[in-house]
Amino acid sequence: MADAPDETAAAQVIEATLNDAGLAWESPERGNYVVTLPGTRKLSTTCSLIVGKHSLSLNAFVVRHPDENDAEVHRWLLERNLRLFGVSYAIDSLGDVYLVGKLPLSVVTAEELDRLFGVILEAADGAFNTLLELGFASSIRKEYAWRVARGESTRNLDAFSHLTRGTSDS
Repeated sequence: MADAPDETAAAQVIEATLNDAGLAWESPERGNYVVTLPGTRKLSTTCSLIVGKHSLSLNAFVVRHPDENDAEVHRWLLERNLRLFGVSYAIDSLGDVYLVGKLPLSVVTAEELDRLFGVILEAADGAFNTLLELGFASSIRKEYAWRVARGESTRNLDAFSHLTRGTSDS
């Protein structure tokens, strides 16, 4: 069964946009793309794009199920949803946090994809430390104490120094 013209056009736009942006991507099957968006707080965000008959679906992993403060994390996500464009935070059956979106194939352009990738990066990478603080503060403190006790580097925990002050180093 051949792709509809809109599906083929959307796939061509997606591939050209990904190549022009220099993003790492693969296509495990026709109309399905896995893109790696580079980050600063989160090393990378993996984003899946699926071209359907009438729409493009986007899905990006943000963070696993919080260890603590589920209600506070979920409230923060819902409040942030009010300010997002094209995607929204969602949780799966395990409680892991994703960004999801769906748009008609008729609006798939390089400019629109660039805008959506920017929103995904800000919502995943830009919010990453806040989500870790809200949902994983105890784990961060334990990891810090464990590293200090073993003389290991704590450099990648510097962003959370306000959480680790006074953490025992013995």
